[in-house]
Amino acid sequence: MIDAAKIRRESMRWYILLTLNNARPVDPHEALVLSTIQGIYSDATQHEVRRELDYLKDRSLVTIDKQPSGVWVTGLTHYGVDIAEYTIECNPGIARPARG
Repeated sequence: MIDAAKIRRESMRWYILLTLNNARPVDPHEALVLSTIQGIYSDATQHEVRRELDYLKDRSLVTIDKQPSGVWVTGLTHYGVDIAEYTIECNPGIARPARG
């Protein structure tokens, strides 16, 4: 059986990494990440994006600077860049497509 929630989570993580890679060298405000993800999943919420950013942070792929105003500014670590650029293996949990 297809697990649509798992596919959505893992795909969202990949799209977040691509968004942050394209924004480099600037670490963007979470609003940029959210608007990009909403272009793919129109019903995506800030909470959902933050949950996936937190997952990526736990894997040392992104940085998160939680501003006193409550917003998050996020960027890629060197591991995140390597995943986005296909220079290292990608462990399960991120729906990175096979390099074609």
